[in-house]
Amino acid sequence: MSLQMVSTVSNSSLLQPGFSLLNFDGHVFFFGQKGWPKRSCPTGVFLLDIKQKELKMKPAFFSKDSCYLPPLRYPALCTLRSDAKADEYQYIIHGGKTPNNDLSDKLYFMGLVSKTSKKMTFQCVEKDLGGDVPEARYGHTINVIHSRGKSVSVLFGGRSYTPLAQRTTEKWNSVVDCLPSVFLIDFEFGCCTSYILPELQDGLSFHVSIARDDTIYILGGHSLQNNIRSPNLYKLKVDLPLGSPAVTCTILPGGISVSSAIVSQISDTEFVLVGGYHSDNQKRLVCNTIVLEDSKIEIVESVGPEWTPDIKHCRTWFGCDMGKGSVLLGIPGANKQIIPDANYFYILRCKGAEEDKEEELITQICSQTSSEDPGDSTPFEDSEEFCFSAEANSFDADDADTYNEDDEEDESETGYWITCCASCNIDINTWVPFYSTELNKPAMILCSSGAGHWVHAQCMDLSETMLLRLSEANVKYFCNKHVDLNKGLQTPQKVVCLKKPPMKPLRKKRTMKLSASTKKSFLRRLFE
Repeated sequence: MSLQMVSTVSNSSLLQPGFSLLNFDGHVFFFGQKGWPKRSCPTGVFLLDIKQKELKMKPAFFSKDSCYLPPLRYPALCTLRSDAKADEYQYIIHGGKTPNNDLSDKLYFMGLVSKTSKKMTFQCVEKDLGGDVPEARYGHTINVIHSRGKSVSVLFGGRSYTPLAQRTTEKWNSVVDCLPSVFLIDFEFGCCTSYILPELQDGLSFHVSIARDDTIYILGGHSLQNNIRSPNLYKLKVDLPLGSPAVTCTILPGGISVSSAIVSQISDTEFVLVGGYHSDNQKRLVCNTIVLEDSKIEIVESVGPEWTPDIKHCRTWFGCDMGKGSVLLGIPGANKQIIPDANYFYILRCKGAEEDKEEELITQICSQTSSEDPGDSTPFEDSEEFCFSAEANSFDADDADTYNEDDEEDESETGYWITCCASCNIDINTWVPFYSTELNKPAMILCSSGAGHWVHAQCMDLSETMLLRLSEANVKYFCNKHVDLNKGLQTPQKVVCLKKPPMKPLRKKRTMKLSASTKKSFLRRLFE
């Protein structure tokens, strides 16, 4: 084994405990940042590009027909192949924590649909589940087994929030062990079936599971209820006949009391177990080799790397399997008070130079990252002990497509995450889609007052129907602050006077002119 320090890490603030690494055709992708994705990488999935001991992050892309995949920390994931020897595969992702600290119960399939020299495009599909659907959880495992020409996924363990009926104000977000049930999930119909086995008495989380053919081995794990790390080694065997599946469990000797360990596959039948914790305050620096042959498992202690003093003396560490026998490890910086949020990263290569070649990952492996101090509850997971990051570093000129977190600094003033009004409650770390048209950023609308400014549609209390009508119609919009002012400044509309028909002039009375003699004669007759 060899240990190499990554001297410069770009945007390491995104690499927080609970992340996952996906390996597609030898390329490693990061998934599960702590906050909601930003505009520079709305998918939240990054390619980890390692060159000359520098780790850089480049945005990944999804096809137009993909569903939205939120950033999930501590999910369960594994690879899915059509059969045990197939070359193409996709990842199954279940559960995990969202940036709002909500727990997910959804199941996603993520696969590679196109690949060029500079761009890899993924497709993500959400699978509808029915039957005995597993509750929302994190810190669990999922594996794929093959039996009699059929395949199902097996889900076990994890933690969830205390049921609503049992919550109190003081322990509202406290977590508990999930029941030790084994779930079988059918890929074609999404039907879930739960099994209760007498050998599994305690709920476990942050354990290690390794699957081969129709058998799954479960090693270690932490139980919150008993505050122990199980020394047992469980063997789950799943048979898929024409009728109902059969699930059996056997307790084997030779287990290891460990939690939050990492497993990396180095050959068809050989794995390496690194990291984890013996207890709440004691890391496990011993490495083990796990060999699976002929339905048997053998665990032996192996020679580990020369751990650096920083790794030996740090209280916590975290990491994930990179595939091909490599592990990415992170530790908190020693000078937290001087350089806040500083992480140091190492790459542990478990294979020798003569064995470092491309190998097929035939066996499905699923291990939780060595990230959480397992003896503590949810609030401690998100405390300062687990929130270390480093400032972004400058990139080379030829890496124009490299994600740079510095590009996001102006979003508080000019982007989607502005404070649009006095009552604005849109926050990048807590925002969730409100309208059906939103994906990874809030809907905004332009206020036409003065030079114009953007406001969030949600803060303006706009209904989705009104928002669509305003976006389609060519009319001016004024926000709640300026709508009354605009009405006072508006010029009254010109009133068009109706034309009245002219009245007909009155007819003049005819008068007769009388002579003087006639007048006298008329007056004489009148007074006679």
